[in-house]
Amino acid sequence: MAASSINHPVILFDGVCNLCSGSVQFIIRHDPGKKFRFASQQSEAGKKILASFHISETKQESIFLIIDQQLFKASEAVLLIAKELKGFPRLFYWCIYLPAAFRDWIYFLVSKNRYHWFGKKTECWIPDSNLSSLFLRN
Repeated sequence: MAASSINHPVILFDGVCNLCSGSVQFIIRHDPGKKFRFASQQSEAGKKILASFHISETKQESIFLIIDQQLFKASEAVLLIAKELKGFPRLFYWCIYLPAAFRDWIYFLVSKNRYHWFGKKTECWIPDSNLSSLFLRN
């Protein structure tokens, strides 16, 4: 799966992280237009997309967002996602005006501790049949 063949913004997330999987479910609930597509970084589709951007599949400390073949990561990805959601999550987009170094420092503090604070699964979360069309396959 090449990033160039995808017609929707794609979110690559850590599929074994409880915080990350919960965030994907939150995004789905606040994305009534179903703009986003998803792939765990551990999936074959996720690995292929990461490779197309020359990112090691072991670099799972960040969420990645791909829009029009452009890659965003960390706090910028989170805020661009929030901008597209309905309801109160859009309010977080104002944080884009904070210095990127400060935003990313907070992002990576949470990222570094996410397994300790929120837990880790032994397997990636599998969406039910109603949501499976939102997830990329090979």
